[in-house]
Amino acid sequence: MTTAEPSPARPPENYWLTRFVILRLLGCIYAVAFLAAARQILPLIGSHGLLPLDLFLARVQSALGSKASGFYRLPSVFWFVHSDTALQVGAWVGFALSLLVVAGYANALMMAALWALYMSFVHVGQDWYGYGWEIQLLETGFLAIFLCPLLDGRPFPKRGPPRVVLWLFRWLIFRIMLGAALIKLRGDVVWRDLTALYYHFETQPIPNPLSRWFHFLPHWILKGGVLFNYLAELVAPFFAFYPRIARHIAGVIMVLFQLTLILGGNLSFLNWLTIVPALACFDDSFWSRLLPGALSRRATAAAPAAQPSVP
Repeated sequence: MTTAEPSPARPPENYWLTRFVILRLLGCIYAVAFLAAARQILPLIGSHGLLPLDLFLARVQSALGSKASGFYRLPSVFWFVHSDTALQVGAWVGFALSLLVVAGYANALMMAALWALYMSFVHVGQDWYGYGWEIQLLETGFLAIFLCPLLDGRPFPKRGPPRVVLWLFRWLIFRIMLGAALIKLRGDVVWRDLTALYYHFETQPIPNPLSRWFHFLPHWILKGGVLFNYLAELVAPFFAFYPRIARHIAGVIMVLFQLTLILGGNLSFLNWLTIVPALACFDDSFWSRLLPGALSRRATAAAPAAQPSVP
Protein backbone atom coordinates (compact mmCIF):
# COMPACT_ATOMS: atom_id res chain seq x y z
CA MET A 1 0.00 0.00 0.00
CA THR A 2 1.44 3.33 -1.01
CA THR A 3 0.92 6.54 0.89
CA ALA A 4 -0.13 9.66 -0.95
CA GLU A 5 2.47 12.33 -1.07
CA PRO A 6 1.46 15.55 0.67
CA SER A 7 0.41 18.33 -1.66
CA PRO A 8 2.90 21.17 -1.97
CA ALA A 9 2.38 24.01 0.46
CA ARG A 10 0.62 27.04 -0.93
CA PRO A 11 2.80 30.14 -1.05
CA PRO A 12 2.00 32.70 1.66
CA GLU A 13 -0.23 35.64 0.81
CA ASN A 14 2.13 38.57 0.36
CA TYR A 15 1.14 41.92 -1.12
CA TRP A 16 4.39 43.64 -2.02
CA LEU A 17 3.66 43.54 -5.74
CA THR A 18 0.04 44.48 -5.09
CA ARG A 19 1.14 47.64 -3.33
CA PHE A 20 3.62 48.35 -6.14
CA VAL A 21 0.92 48.13 -8.82
CA ILE A 22 -1.73 50.05 -6.85
CA LEU A 23 0.57 52.99 -6.17
CA ARG A 24 1.89 53.13 -9.75
CA LEU A 25 -1.62 53.15 -11.26
CA LEU A 26 -2.84 55.68 -8.71
CA GLY A 27 0.16 57.88 -9.55
CA CYS A 28 -0.81 57.75 -13.24
CA ILE A 29 -4.37 58.82 -12.40
CA TYR A 30 -3.16 61.66 -10.19
CA ALA A 31 -0.85 62.76 -13.03
CA VAL A 32 -3.74 62.88 -15.50
CA ALA A 33 -5.94 64.76 -13.02
CA PHE A 34 -3.29 67.37 -12.21
CA LEU A 35 -2.27 67.76 -15.85
CA ALA A 36 -5.91 68.42 -16.74
CA ALA A 37 -6.03 71.03 -13.98
CA ALA A 38 -2.84 72.68 -15.22
CA ARG A 39 -4.29 72.97 -18.72
CA GLN A 40 -7.85 74.00 -17.77
CA ILE A 41 -7.99 75.53 -14.32
CA LEU A 42 -7.54 79.19 -15.35
CA PRO A 43 -10.36 79.23 -17.96
CA LEU A 44 -12.58 77.50 -15.39
CA ILE A 45 -11.94 79.22 -12.03
CA GLY A 46 -9.11 81.69 -12.72
CA SER A 47 -9.53 85.43 -12.18
CA HIS A 48 -11.08 85.75 -15.66
CA GLY A 49 -12.57 82.26 -15.74
CA LEU A 50 -16.15 81.08 -16.05
CA LEU A 51 -16.58 80.76 -12.26
CA PRO A 52 -13.85 82.96 -10.73
CA LEU A 53 -12.36 81.55 -7.56
CA ASP A 54 -12.08 84.86 -5.73
CA LEU A 55 -15.84 85.46 -6.08
CA PHE A 56 -16.62 81.95 -4.88
CA LEU A 57 -14.42 82.25 -1.79
CA ALA A 58 -15.95 85.64 -0.99
CA ARG A 59 -19.45 84.17 -1.13
CA VAL A 60 -18.50 81.23 1.08
CA GLN A 61 -16.82 83.55 3.60
CA SER A 62 -19.88 85.79 3.65
CA ALA A 63 -22.27 82.86 4.12
CA LEU A 64 -20.24 81.21 6.90
CA GLY A 65 -19.12 84.37 8.66
CA SER A 66 -15.34 84.14 8.42
CA LYS A 67 -12.45 82.78 6.39
CA ALA A 68 -11.67 80.30 9.18
CA SER A 69 -15.20 78.89 8.98
CA GLY A 70 -14.87 78.64 5.22
CA PHE A 71 -11.60 76.76 5.54
CA TYR A 72 -13.13 74.42 8.14
CA ARG A 73 -16.06 73.64 5.83
CA LEU A 74 -14.04 73.46 2.59
CA PRO A 75 -10.36 72.88 3.42
CA SER A 76 -8.09 74.14 0.64
CA VAL A 77 -4.66 75.73 0.36
CA PHE A 78 -6.25 78.28 -1.95
CA TRP A 79 -7.89 80.02 1.00
CA PHE A 80 -4.43 81.41 1.78
CA VAL A 81 -3.49 82.40 -1.76
CA HIS A 82 -5.79 82.06 -4.75
CA SER A 83 -4.09 83.94 -7.55
CA ASP A 84 -3.84 82.53 -11.05
CA THR A 85 -0.18 81.81 -10.38
CA ALA A 86 -1.06 79.84 -7.24
CA LEU A 87 -3.54 77.71 -9.18
CA GLN A 88 -0.98 76.95 -11.88
CA VAL A 89 1.79 76.21 -9.39
CA GLY A 90 -0.49 73.90 -7.40
CA ALA A 91 -1.42 71.93 -10.51
CA TRP A 92 2.14 71.55 -11.77
CA VAL A 93 3.49 70.63 -8.32
CA GLY A 94 0.82 67.93 -8.10
CA PHE A 95 1.77 66.69 -11.56
CA ALA A 96 5.46 66.52 -10.62
CA LEU A 97 4.74 64.60 -7.40
CA SER A 98 2.52 62.21 -9.35
CA LEU A 99 5.36 61.45 -11.76
CA LEU A 100 7.61 60.60 -8.79
CA VAL A 101 5.02 58.06 -7.63
CA VAL A 102 4.81 56.60 -11.14
CA ALA A 103 8.60 56.37 -11.20
CA GLY A 104 8.54 54.24 -8.05
CA TYR A 105 9.02 56.63 -5.16
CA ALA A 106 6.08 56.94 -2.77
CA ASN A 107 5.81 57.40 0.97
CA ALA A 108 2.98 58.47 3.26
CA LEU A 109 4.03 62.12 3.28
CA MET A 110 4.07 62.32 -0.51
CA MET A 111 0.72 60.58 -0.85
CA ALA A 112 -0.73 62.90 1.80
CA ALA A 113 0.57 65.92 -0.10
CA LEU A 114 -1.04 64.68 -3.33
CA TRP A 115 -4.32 64.04 -1.53
CA ALA A 116 -4.37 67.43 0.22
CA LEU A 117 -3.42 69.29 -2.94
CA TYR A 118 -6.07 67.60 -5.06
CA MET A 119 -8.65 68.12 -2.32
CA SER A 120 -7.77 71.82 -2.48
CA PHE A 121 -8.85 71.88 -6.13
CA VAL A 122 -11.99 69.80 -5.55
CA HIS A 123 -13.27 71.99 -2.72
CA VAL A 124 -13.00 75.20 -4.73
CA GLY A 125 -13.58 73.78 -8.22
CA GLN A 126 -17.35 74.34 -7.99
CA ASP A 127 -19.31 72.84 -10.90
CA TRP A 128 -16.18 71.64 -12.66
CA TYR A 129 -15.12 69.38 -9.79
CA GLY A 130 -18.54 68.15 -8.72
CA TYR A 131 -18.36 64.74 -10.39
CA GLY A 132 -18.28 61.41 -8.61
CA TRP A 133 -14.81 60.45 -9.75
CA GLU A 134 -13.32 63.48 -8.01
CA ILE A 135 -14.68 62.33 -4.63
CA GLN A 136 -13.68 58.75 -5.42
CA LEU A 137 -10.12 59.83 -6.19
CA LEU A 138 -9.92 61.58 -2.83
CA GLU A 139 -11.14 58.51 -0.94
CA THR A 140 -8.82 56.19 -2.85
CA GLY A 141 -5.91 58.60 -2.41
CA PHE A 142 -6.60 58.88 1.32
CA LEU A 143 -6.38 55.11 1.78
CA ALA A 144 -3.14 55.06 -0.22
CA ILE A 145 -1.51 57.34 2.38
CA PHE A 146 -1.57 54.42 4.83
CA LEU A 147 -0.48 51.81 2.32
CA CYS A 148 3.17 52.92 2.37
CA PRO A 149 5.70 53.81 5.10
CA LEU A 150 5.90 57.30 6.53
CA LEU A 151 9.31 58.20 5.08
CA ASP A 152 10.78 55.26 3.14
CA GLY A 153 9.66 55.81 -0.45
CA ARG A 154 11.42 52.89 -2.12
CA PRO A 155 9.24 50.47 -4.14
CA PHE A 156 10.13 47.65 -1.73
CA PRO A 157 10.79 49.28 1.66
CA LYS A 158 11.44 47.53 4.94
CA ARG A 159 7.78 47.85 6.00
CA GLY A 160 5.29 45.46 4.44
CA PRO A 161 1.89 46.51 3.08
CA PRO A 162 -0.62 46.80 5.96
CA ARG A 163 -3.31 44.13 5.58
CA VAL A 164 -6.00 46.32 7.12
CA VAL A 165 -5.51 48.94 4.40
CA LEU A 166 -5.84 46.27 1.70
CA TRP A 167 -9.09 45.16 3.32
CA LEU A 168 -10.27 48.77 3.23
CA PHE A 169 -9.49 48.90 -0.50
CA ARG A 170 -11.63 45.77 -0.93
CA TRP A 171 -14.40 47.41 1.09
CA LEU A 172 -14.16 50.42 -1.21
CA ILE A 173 -14.55 48.38 -4.41
CA PHE A 174 -17.41 46.47 -2.77
CA ARG A 175 -19.29 49.69 -2.06
CA ILE A 176 -18.60 51.16 -5.51
CA MET A 177 -19.72 48.09 -7.45
CA LEU A 178 -22.71 47.16 -5.32
CA GLY A 179 -23.92 50.76 -5.23
CA ALA A 180 -23.72 51.01 -9.02
CA ALA A 181 -25.80 47.83 -9.38
CA LEU A 182 -28.48 48.94 -6.92
CA ILE A 183 -28.86 52.29 -8.68
CA LYS A 184 -29.55 50.44 -11.95
CA LEU A 185 -32.02 47.99 -10.39
CA ARG A 186 -33.93 50.83 -8.74
CA GLY A 187 -33.87 52.94 -11.89
CA ASP A 188 -35.09 52.42 -15.44
CA VAL A 189 -36.89 49.17 -16.30
CA VAL A 190 -34.46 48.58 -19.20
CA TRP A 191 -31.88 47.35 -16.68
CA ARG A 192 -34.34 44.78 -15.38
CA ASP A 193 -35.48 43.50 -18.78
CA LEU A 194 -31.84 43.38 -20.00
CA THR A 195 -32.32 45.86 -22.87
CA ALA A 196 -30.30 48.74 -21.39
CA LEU A 197 -27.40 48.30 -23.80
CA TYR A 198 -29.76 48.66 -26.76
CA TYR A 199 -29.66 52.39 -25.97
CA HIS A 200 -26.62 52.97 -23.77
CA PHE A 201 -23.90 53.40 -26.38
CA GLU A 202 -25.82 55.97 -28.46
CA THR A 203 -27.09 57.98 -25.48
CA GLN A 204 -24.02 58.08 -23.21
CA PRO A 205 -22.67 61.61 -22.79
CA ILE A 206 -19.18 61.01 -24.17
CA PRO A 207 -18.96 58.22 -26.77
CA ASN A 208 -15.63 57.12 -28.20
CA PRO A 209 -14.73 55.71 -31.65
CA LEU A 210 -15.72 52.16 -30.63
CA SER A 211 -19.12 53.13 -29.18
CA ARG A 212 -20.88 52.87 -32.56
CA TRP A 213 -19.48 49.34 -33.07
CA PHE A 214 -20.73 48.29 -29.63
CA HIS A 215 -24.16 49.77 -30.37
CA PHE A 216 -24.67 47.58 -33.45
CA LEU A 217 -23.72 44.30 -31.80
CA PRO A 218 -26.43 41.60 -31.92
CA HIS A 219 -29.10 42.00 -29.25
CA TRP A 220 -28.28 38.69 -27.61
CA ILE A 221 -24.72 39.92 -27.01
CA LEU A 222 -26.01 43.21 -25.60
CA LYS A 223 -28.31 41.34 -23.23
CA GLY A 224 -25.34 39.21 -22.21
CA GLY A 225 -23.48 42.44 -21.51
CA VAL A 226 -26.16 43.46 -19.01
CA LEU A 227 -25.87 40.06 -17.32
CA PHE A 228 -22.09 40.48 -17.18
CA ASN A 229 -22.73 43.90 -15.62
CA TYR A 230 -24.72 42.24 -12.84
CA LEU A 231 -22.12 39.51 -12.41
CA ALA A 232 -19.43 42.18 -11.93
CA GLU A 233 -21.49 44.53 -9.77
CA LEU A 234 -23.84 42.25 -7.80
CA VAL A 235 -21.97 38.96 -7.39
CA ALA A 236 -18.22 39.48 -7.69
CA PRO A 237 -17.90 42.20 -4.98
CA PHE A 238 -18.96 39.75 -2.26
CA PHE A 239 -16.11 37.42 -3.19
CA ALA A 240 -13.55 40.20 -2.70
CA PHE A 241 -13.42 39.06 0.95
CA TYR A 242 -13.09 35.33 0.20
CA PRO A 243 -9.93 33.18 0.17
CA ARG A 244 -7.38 33.47 -2.61
CA ILE A 245 -8.89 31.65 -5.61
CA ALA A 246 -12.39 33.09 -5.28
CA ARG A 247 -10.94 36.54 -4.60
CA HIS A 248 -8.69 36.37 -7.67
CA ILE A 249 -11.62 35.37 -9.89
CA ALA A 250 -13.75 38.19 -8.48
CA GLY A 251 -10.95 40.67 -9.05
CA VAL A 252 -10.48 39.54 -12.67
CA ILE A 253 -14.23 39.91 -13.34
CA MET A 254 -14.36 43.41 -11.88
CA VAL A 255 -11.25 44.59 -13.72
CA LEU A 256 -12.43 43.11 -17.04
CA PHE A 257 -15.77 44.86 -16.56
CA GLN A 258 -14.05 48.22 -16.12
CA LEU A 259 -11.93 47.58 -19.22
CA THR A 260 -15.07 46.94 -21.31
CA LEU A 261 -16.46 50.26 -20.07
CA ILE A 262 -13.23 51.98 -21.11
CA LEU A 263 -13.50 50.45 -24.59
CA GLY A 264 -17.15 51.39 -25.01
CA GLY A 265 -17.19 54.91 -23.63
CA ASN A 266 -15.26 57.74 -22.01
CA LEU A 267 -15.87 58.67 -18.39
CA SER A 268 -12.65 60.56 -17.78
CA PHE A 269 -10.43 58.52 -15.43
CA LEU A 270 -13.37 57.00 -13.51
CA ASN A 271 -12.99 53.43 -14.77
CA TRP A 272 -9.21 53.42 -14.37
CA LEU A 273 -9.71 54.75 -10.85
CA THR A 274 -12.24 52.02 -10.06
CA ILE A 275 -9.67 49.41 -11.07
CA VAL A 276 -7.31 50.63 -8.31
CA PRO A 277 -9.19 49.21 -5.27
CA ALA A 278 -10.07 46.07 -7.26
CA LEU A 279 -6.34 45.33 -7.47
CA ALA A 280 -6.36 44.64 -3.72
CA CYS A 281 -8.10 41.34 -4.56
CA PHE A 282 -4.80 40.01 -5.93
CA ASP A 283 -1.76 38.91 -3.96
CA ASP A 284 1.79 38.41 -5.16
CA SER A 285 1.10 34.87 -6.41
CA PHE A 286 -1.12 36.46 -9.08
CA TRP A 287 1.21 39.30 -10.03
CA SER A 288 4.29 37.06 -10.26
CA ARG A 289 2.72 35.49 -13.38
CA LEU A 290 2.28 38.87 -15.07
CA LEU A 291 5.10 41.14 -13.96
CA PRO A 292 8.79 40.90 -14.91
CA GLY A 293 10.77 38.33 -13.01
CA ALA A 294 13.10 40.98 -11.56
CA LEU A 295 10.17 42.62 -9.73
CA SER A 296 8.94 39.28 -8.42
CA ARG A 297 12.39 38.43 -7.09
CA ARG A 298 12.65 41.78 -5.32
CA ALA A 299 9.26 41.22 -3.72
CA THR A 300 10.22 37.70 -2.67
CA ALA A 301 13.43 39.00 -1.09
CA ALA A 302 11.64 41.88 0.67
CA ALA A 303 9.04 39.71 2.43
CA PRO A 304 11.32 37.77 4.84
CA ALA A 305 13.37 40.90 5.60
CA ALA A 306 10.32 43.03 6.44
CA GLN A 307 10.07 44.66 9.85
CA PRO A 308 6.69 45.00 11.58
CA SER A 309 5.25 48.47 11.91
CA VAL A 310 3.86 49.05 15.39
CA PRO A 311 1.34 51.76 14.36
